[in-house]
Amino acid sequence: MGDVISSHLDEAKREIITARTKEVMREFGRLYEQQYAVALFNKVRFDIEGGGGPQPQLLHRKIPLENKSIFSGSLFQYLEENKKWKNRFFFVPDSYNINFYDNKVSHDRGLHPKGTINCAGYKVLTSMEQYLDLISNSLPDVNAKVGSSPFLKCATQFPLILWHPYARHYYFCVGTEKEQQKWHAVLQDCVRHTNDGLLEENKVQTPAFTDAVRLYRQVHGHYGTWEMMCGVPSQILSNLVMEGLLSELMELISPRLKGKLHERQRNWMLISDAIYSLVQGQCQAQYEVVLQKCEATRSSLEASIRTDMDQIITSKEHVTNKVKAVILPKAEKLLKVSIEPYISSILDALMEPTSRGFSEVRDVFFRELVDLSKNTLNEGTKEAMAQHMEKISMLAFHPVKMQGCYKRVEQLSLEGLQQRFDVSSPSVFIQRAQILMREQMDNAVYTFEQILHQSLESQGTEELCKIIQRCQDIVIKKYDYDSSTVRKRFFREALLQIFIPYMLKQLSPSCASELPRFQELIFEDFSRFILVENIFEEVVLHSVMKDIMMAVKEAAVQRRHNLYRDSIVLSNSDPSLHLLGENPIDWAGEYGAGEHAEGEGGESHKKRRMKQVVSMIQVEGTSVLPNESCMEVPSVDKIPERDEEQEKDRDGEENKDDKASPEQTGCAGPKTTENPTELSNGSVLKEEEAKPEEQVPLKDESAAKGASVLEPNRGEDSQPMIEEQAPSNQEASEEALPPLPHPPKESPSGSTETQSPPEVTSDSPPAPHDDSGFLSPTSEGAEVAPSRAASLPAEEHEEVKETSVAVAPEAETKISDSEPRDQ
Repeated sequence: MGDVISSHLDEAKREIITARTKEVMREFGRLYEQQYAVALFNKVRFDIEGGGGPQPQLLHRKIPLENKSIFSGSLFQYLEENKKWKNRFFFVPDSYNINFYDNKVSHDRGLHPKGTINCAGYKVLTSMEQYLDLISNSLPDVNAKVGSSPFLKCATQFPLILWHPYARHYYFCVGTEKEQQKWHAVLQDCVRHTNDGLLEENKVQTPAFTDAVRLYRQVHGHYGTWEMMCGVPSQILSNLVMEGLLSELMELISPRLKGKLHERQRNWMLISDAIYSLVQGQCQAQYEVVLQKCEATRSSLEASIRTDMDQIITSKEHVTNKVKAVILPKAEKLLKVSIEPYISSILDALMEPTSRGFSEVRDVFFRELVDLSKNTLNEGTKEAMAQHMEKISMLAFHPVKMQGCYKRVEQLSLEGLQQRFDVSSPSVFIQRAQILMREQMDNAVYTFEQILHQSLESQGTEELCKIIQRCQDIVIKKYDYDSSTVRKRFFREALLQIFIPYMLKQLSPSCASELPRFQELIFEDFSRFILVENIFEEVVLHSVMKDIMMAVKEAAVQRRHNLYRDSIVLSNSDPSLHLLGENPIDWAGEYGAGEHAEGEGGESHKKRRMKQVVSMIQVEGTSVLPNESCMEVPSVDKIPERDEEQEKDRDGEENKDDKASPEQTGCAGPKTTENPTELSNGSVLKEEEAKPEEQVPLKDESAAKGASVLEPNRGEDSQPMIEEQAPSNQEASEEALPPLPHPPKESPSGSTETQSPPEVTSDSPPAPHDDSGFLSPTSEGAEVAPSRAASLPAEEHEEVKETSVAVAPEAETKISDSEPRDQ
């Protein structure tokens, strides 16, 4: 492998790589310094003037995954070094970077991992056909067809492949379809999280970075969304360099690649990965230099901004009016001809799958709370409630349970519009919607935890089911309003990402020559904070913003989208939430759910078991146990198969267990540890893993169907039960409660799995947020980014008023079972 890289990446080509990287970083650094000063001005102005907008009703958890891990288990991995398959132990911490070890013992001893995979920019594939389709479009001289022989053969019929356009590829295999589905969901979650690498909390660096990247690409003729805007800044800049560098090196190296087709494929991937690693190291070092230079001037820039704020604003408004006089007529003409006819159709394409996804989040959350009520009713103890709350607390970060919600949004399609408006892929919007769905789920779960904990402290645990039901009603109402606000903001941002680059591309040729003369109107002292290019983009943004706001308002009237009017929750309207603490709740510690586990497995083992979000996979009858050393597979032909006698014995044991199962005899007692225990997430635990803290009461598929007793009717024609205002108080919901469901009957299967099995979907790596930079995510709770909100006319902001509505007790108790009123 090293010989291939060294022979094709000689000193001359390395000099080409270094020179091209320096050239890109030099131009990016110049743009970043300009945008840094502008972003700092916008941030200071926003802090002083503030920004109106709807306030969230749900609480937000600051560090949701503190001391938590996501998943761990064993996979067969293909090793490039010796062309063998090897069984390794994989561990996914809260950073979502995948660590792999020779075996589980190495991980438990705290040894360094054999390697770490950062999934930013990757796609998760589940078949060799998908993989061959991608490499045929990205590698030189490759005309591979579906039936052609690849350079490797999978060890099993259930592969998992991590594909990247520039970095090395990773090949895994599992033994069953169930394992493949679970690992597929976990890997997709890793990609989704690591793609979202730019911190929204950083109000200066993030918008400055996104604007600099966008302007760089526009200078080189690339408008529109960019699906490789993913990862941390060094990864994004490496993708920016590779976008132009790889094709140049491909022309030099491709003719020299020898061997058969699969050998040329493999060699080129190794070379591309070496180039990408070299570029990323250089980008990281040079970006840190640029960032340190800007941060060193921050204090002096901020002092100048605060001293001359009024003069800077006046100067900017003066220049903006001059630019409007020239640009606005052209922009409005383009808007009427090329934009307005498509707004409604694009908005419909965005709203349908997104609304279904958020509705599925609501349903999953509701079903989990119904299961909590049923299990609590069956057991009648606070320990049972605490056990289930430990699982619910991490519901938003459970890849398998959230997979059904994510699949809804993956149906989003902009076919026929992508080429017209230069949209590289709908995955940019799909992944942003999925991130928002996860945030809303975690906000709902966290709010429920805090309200439930407060209620238990004040009322005790004598009427657990009633307390749970009351808290459930409150949180679901709040979720309906928050999810409506989040979706409307997402629709506006998505439409801006689609239309603004297209308008800039059409207007720039005729307007670029007129812009430099406006720079003379700006005082030299203010020229760092006022850029004509930014004002030009703001004028274009304002020209289309009014139409977008109107289109979203009109769409919100339709009942099928379940959208509310945005409301501001004042501190005196729901005072109970402001009395809640921000510390995480230790349900097991407070209510004694982990007492038995401590005696069996020790304190450290109990903590490790409790802190993993998804249970480990341990398939019955597999020859590789978690604590065994890794198993080498010399070649595909010698992969050990399951012995037929073992299969027969296992089948006989399963049949025997089925006949003796308490479910078929009608008993509702807990399972013994002699048989594998199946958890609610679908995983199977062996005897040594079936600890008391992991056992949950059983339920069958009727649990999900039985939830319809309490589940709201989501039909389009159902009539709402309330008038308008967001229900913030808990009083009415406490007057009457709908009857709780009867204890569930246990199914013969003993399965507690309620979510839909994840399907194979293509998860292309989109931007972590608004990659175009026109509407930065740093404006939390505002209609537009701070860089744009300050210059928006007042009439474009939505007026939000809080109205008090008298609600009948009957209507209030049914609010969670009704469809939100469309405002």
